[in-house]
Amino acid sequence: MENDLHLTQHISKRFNEELEEVRNQVLKMGGLVEQQVRQGLTSLLNSDLTLAQHVVDDDVRVNQMEVDIDEACTQILARRQPAASDLRLMVSIIKTITDLERIGDEAVKLGKNARKLSDDGRNARQYIELRHLGEHVIEILNKALTAYARMDVAAALEIIKSDRVIDEEFDNISRLLITKMMEDPREIKNALRISWCARALERVGDHTKNICEYIVYLVKGKDVRHTSVEEIHRKITDFS
Repeated sequence: MENDLHLTQHISKRFNEELEEVRNQVLKMGGLVEQQVRQGLTSLLNSDLTLAQHVVDDDVRVNQMEVDIDEACTQILARRQPAASDLRLMVSIIKTITDLERIGDEAVKLGKNARKLSDDGRNARQYIELRHLGEHVIEILNKALTAYARMDVAAALEIIKSDRVIDEEFDNISRLLITKMMEDPREIKNALRISWCARALERVGDHTKNICEYIVYLVKGKDVRHTSVEEIHRKITDFS
């Protein structure tokens, strides 16, 4: 049985336009969220209070985009009653925007903690251990959005695999911060804030992985959530 996605041209030109429009809105939301994460990390590393506030303020825009896209999908479902690949597209979009909104929430945590660290008079540049993790997370988020735009299952699978690396980086940072707190109890408050930032970045990685699983569902028609990479490959092979 062939489960690969084939977006068909419908008799109604307007239906095609509606589907393309809602996909474009998802990518626009993804671009804004990616910018949020990037700016959140920069504000933290550079003690940039203005940029940190901008990240927090953008949360309103992200939330509104989620509501608008959700409503657009609801209208399409009600009017068009899509089936097969079109229905999968609607389902994957609704799930994807939920994860994008949560990525935006994690970016806000970076901005808020950047402000708190600066208010304490500490130089956030000393926490450069976050830089590599943050840059890695932003890179895979960018790749995931590209894979979504192209409906690229191979790229999505590679990103799913890379989540293990992000988890390892997070664990390394956590151990380093615990050591700092044990060596100097005066560092506990700030080390905890940095730990929360590291956790936020790790969660961005988790939500990015979710988006890639939706790509597999959209294209292959197989739900691969809570499934190992090896099992995902087997499912795709068995049903291709």
